[in-house]
Amino acid sequence: MNGVTVRVPAKVNAQLAVGAARPDGFHDLANVFLAVSLYDEVTATPADALTVTCEGPDADKVPLDRSNLAARAAELLAARHGVSPDVHLHIKKDIPVTGGMAGGSADGAGALLACDALWGLDTPRDVLLEICAELGSDVPFSLVGGAALGTGRGEKLTELTVGGAFHWVFAVADGGLSTPVVFGEFDRLTADVEVPEPAASPALLEALATGDTTALAAALANDLQAPRSPCAPRSPRP
Repeated sequence: MNGVTVRVPAKVNAQLAVGAARPDGFHDLANVFLAVSLYDEVTATPADALTVTCEGPDADKVPLDRSNLAARAAELLAARHGVSPDVHLHIKKDIPVTGGMAGGSADGAGALLACDALWGLDTPRDVLLEICAELGSDVPFSLVGGAALGTGRGEKLTELTVGGAFHWVFAVADGGLSTPVVFGEFDRLTADVEVPEPAASPALLEALATGDTTALAAALANDLQAPRSPCAPRSPRP
């Protein structure tokens, strides 16, 4: 096989409910994920060693070393099967970097699928999802797509019913936000209060199931909105 290309969607959080920090440093979440029609493409081709290249908007912000989630995905998959991760991964980027839309997670999931096909491994879906969870909390949804409720730290997925089409407009600010910094601000703001257990909004789930755009708009919620504001860049770009 000369190469395999996988197209992977960005996501939006229709709801992100955040619990208190856990002993392991993560937070329990109720994260309503929706895949949107904005994509990265990952192409895996045979190579003598693991290499990563990238093109497209924000490509200069994408790490090309082993810290890239696509590279890590190839290494973890190869380790599971006892093979060498000799592959060239080329990322064609359209998902904004550090925009909260899981672009890096999408690249990790895309690389996992592309390498699995390129190497003819036929890895079971549950094993692929285990590797995704090891890569990061959003990566399992990037593999699955569609609409899902993520619990635990976001990696435990329950498929959700969507009864209509929803159209989104995204405005991306100059610069990006660090996920650890935003969660750190959440912990600071909630240090002296009891944080409730995160749970999906029944009104939001009903709006998704019935395709009610007006009700969905009214139910959108993100517990990281307030913590992110002090950290956010101030100059929006279209």
